Amino acid sequence: MKELLPILPRPSRYIGSEWGAVFKDPKTVTVRCALAFPDMYEVGMSYLGQKILSECLNAHPQFWAERVFTPDEEAAAILREHAVPLATLESDTPLAEMDVIGFSLTHELCYTNILYMLDLAGLPLRSADRDESHPLIVAGGGAAFNAEPVAPFFDAMVLGDGEEAMPALLGAVERAKADGLSRAELLRSLTDIPGLYVPSFFEDQGPGKPLKPLLAGYESVEKAVVDDLDRAAFPKGQVIPFGAIHDRLTMEIARGCTRGCRFCQAGMIYRPVRERSLDGLHAILTDGLAETGYEETSMLSLSTGDFSGLDTLFTRSFDKCASEQIAISLPSLRVGSLSSPIMERISSIRRTGATLAPEAGSQRMRDVINKGVDEAGLLDHVRLLFENGWQGVKLYFMIGLPTETDEDLDAILDLCLKVRDAAGRHIKRLQVTAAVSPFVPKPHTPFQWEPQIPLDEIYRRIAYLRDIFRPHKRISIKYHEPEMTSLEGVFSRGDRRLAEVVELAYRKGALFSSWKDHLRLAPYREAMEEAGLNWDEYIGPRDPDGPLPWDHLSSGLTKRFLLKERERALTGKITEDCRYGACRNCGVCQFDGKVSTLAGQAGDKDLRPRLVFPQRDQEAEQPPYSVETPDLTGKAVHYRIWFEKTGPAAFLSQLELQAVFERAFRRAGLPMTFSAGFHPMPRLSFGKALPVGVESRCEWINVFLREYFRPAEVVERLGRSMPKGLAPYKAEPLSMGRKQSQSVEETFELRFAGDHERRAEQWREFMASSEHLIEKTTKKGKPKQVDIRPMVKAMAETGEGIALTLDWREQYMSPLALCTEVMGDAGLLDFSLTKTGQAFEAGDGTGA
Repeated sequence: MKELLPILPRPSRYIGSEWGAVFKDPKTVTVRCALAFPDMYEVGMSYLGQKILSECLNAHPQFWAERVFTPDEEAAAILREHAVPLATLESDTPLAEMDVIGFSLTHELCYTNILYMLDLAGLPLRSADRDESHPLIVAGGGAAFNAEPVAPFFDAMVLGDGEEAMPALLGAVERAKADGLSRAELLRSLTDIPGLYVPSFFEDQGPGKPLKPLLAGYESVEKAVVDDLDRAAFPKGQVIPFGAIHDRLTMEIARGCTRGCRFCQAGMIYRPVRERSLDGLHAILTDGLAETGYEETSMLSLSTGDFSGLDTLFTRSFDKCASEQIAISLPSLRVGSLSSPIMERISSIRRTGATLAPEAGSQRMRDVINKGVDEAGLLDHVRLLFENGWQGVKLYFMIGLPTETDEDLDAILDLCLKVRDAAGRHIKRLQVTAAVSPFVPKPHTPFQWEPQIPLDEIYRRIAYLRDIFRPHKRISIKYHEPEMTSLEGVFSRGDRRLAEVVELAYRKGALFSSWKDHLRLAPYREAMEEAGLNWDEYIGPRDPDGPLPWDHLSSGLTKRFLLKERERALTGKITEDCRYGACRNCGVCQFDGKVSTLAGQAGDKDLRPRLVFPQRDQEAEQPPYSVETPDLTGKAVHYRIWFEKTGPAAFLSQLELQAVFERAFRRAGLPMTFSAGFHPMPRLSFGKALPVGVESRCEWINVFLREYFRPAEVVERLGRSMPKGLAPYKAEPLSMGRKQSQSVEETFELRFAGDHERRAEQWREFMASSEHLIEKTTKKGKPKQVDIRPMVKAMAETGEGIALTLDWREQYMSPLALCTEVMGDAGLLDFSLTKTGQAFEAGDGTGA
């Protein structure tokens, strides 16, 4: 794929040369695995699960885990046009040459993207059509707990935690290769690994009937559990993406949740709760920030506010983050779980947004779903936010929950108005946003038997909410796409018959269905009709006494527990968090005399909640702290740093390059000067933006540092912290003024991929002309004639191409665009361009 980088859109998605990427010699490894994320790079690089798997697999010298993401449709068309298969980022190896391809199933709307990636790799889509010459296709993630709609496409799936299961799987592949085992024998060996589900060992007996086990002793597959997160691998030196939706150091502070929200699949399937130790988290934060250079960190779990040692952890972390202008994000917060001291400290660095999830407007509905939130607690929490400087709050709600009425919808508006009115007159830019998502029943939850409201009813309830919100100021409503929700509802509780629908929909062009601008229901509806299936049947109610498509996949929860919670929901009874209250005997844990249903692991593991403290420390008295931050605006020295931008780095945009340098300075321990104000920014500036795909031996960046370092030390430190293709080689002292000289001339080396004489002749004709007019559009949208001939000051033919001197005194044009204009029939694969020098106005004292 890398030979096509000059013509691929957003080529930085495919270069694979990020800081922290893992490179190994293929000759020294026994098993190669592609960790595949069925969405685009910027989405997949936000996903912590893939980073954790990469860490635990690459820790084994004999394994090499690389990455691959879904290319957009324009890039895929280019791959097909040039007959180039989809390949890994790190080594550019075609996926068909890997031993294992492991897909992350984070949600149901990615299913057609999986087939798209297999197709681009030139691999058969169905497991039954693959043989020993093909890689093993596996999957893991939350959706694997009912991935029957895509089961025929996979050889195996990992249920639950992957830190131990995935290395064991690669170990089985290693042994199979060494012993010459057949594919069938390899699959049989996988059944001995906890959490490994082989779909072909279960036979579909038709609608309404349970799957038939085909292998004695393999009637049920229990999830894999890592009982102690402190002993599991966690990536401190993570791959630093060239752009991601959530681009920060993410620390998983805990896994699992027993808050007991009855709609929440993750809170059910990832039990028991396991918290990382405070010392372990401190090491992750300290080492992680040093190794990544991130300017933001996130403390992540299913319910971060319920972490028993949150205040203590925050007290330990705050001073370090404040001293380096590192923002702290606390997502997934439950109302009332954040103490006033924490809010005050967060606001003293940088407020990253406040999001709360009451989920329902009325107390009756919150009791039905077991949210454990009351109105008074929500308003107290909101007042604390406003008192600490927040100007806006986003509230998450669900509609279509079991027993919901229009009165419950009215309660959503009423709650938002009360939140707005709690702000007080001093909040000048107040905005309260209600983010509404329709309810989707999920497997392994107490609501797995409940119906999903039909699409037309989703639209009606959203329209109802929009109408009642419209007259009110400073509150707004956003909503999840109803079509997306309906489609998710079909697949979330689907069976193997839907595999035909997935394949037909893919053939009809259904891709990126989780993207609002790509989602189209028509291919799926047509596919359902062609397969003879009924959409409403899949979103309808299920018989509590009948079989379910996922009954053979054990999350550890008993059917008795789920039915009891369903009964309590319909009678409005609350179930308290078993971490701090009574055990409800859900079936997962084995402490206090209980017998875990996860019998295959219960003998070797301690399956119980693991907490830092027996009770949450938010009420405990914490050590005194100061919200004073150091002065980050000081200027000790100003340098112009010259660097080469070659190889894969040539495909970084100027915006991406800025983020690379900011983090490199942090990793190098070179303290940048920041601007003043609410959102301080580092004092960095670049020269003219180099076009994407153009190399340079003489780029520069200006930076103010808060401490003095010798020029040679700056270059040496920064050089150790750069990704491939970026190499600093000189640091020049500058005056302390912000405005510095810019180049007026640049020299380039132009090389041709072929047809050398004809390309050279095009340049001779250009240089012999008196003018060369092109039409450009002004900022006001009007056409304008521009003569580009004066921009080329000199041209000299060399043995391999042409040397150009470009003059920017009067006007500027992208050198890449200028070259394609002169060589009108040349594409970006027909030549390469490298900047070789810059010239400044005489007497300004700088240059290269």
